[in-house]
Amino acid sequence: MSYSNPADSELLKSLLEPLLDDFQFWFARSRSFFENNEVPFLTNDQQADLLARVVQAEQEVNAAQALFKATGGQVGVEPSVMMPWHAIVSECWKVASHFYLEKSVQADT
Repeated sequence: MSYSNPADSELLKSLLEPLLDDFQFWFARSRSFFENNEVPFLTNDQQADLLARVVQAEQEVNAAQALFKATGGQVGVEPSVMMPWHAIVSECWKVASHFYLEKSVQADT
C-alpha cells in the first residue's frame, strides 16, 4: 500500500518502523534461544519446526524492512501479514516462559 500524504507517511513511519524493529529483536532472540537450548517438553521435530517458522518470519520481516526503507517509508505492511508474526512471537514467549519456569523449579529442588 502506498501513501502520498506526508502526514500519513510520517504516521506510518513512526508506527511501523519500531514495530518491525521489535519483530526483528524478538525473532533474533527466539532463534538464539532455540538454537542454543534443548527444550525438554518439545520433541526435536516440534522444536525444529518452531525454529524454522521463526527463521522464515525473520526473513519476511527483513524483506518488509528493506522495502519500507527502499521506498522511504512510503509502503506499509498489511495487518494480515503481521498477524502470523505476532502469533509466532507469542508462541515463543510461552515456550521460553515454560522453559525457564521449569528450570527454576528444578533449581529449587
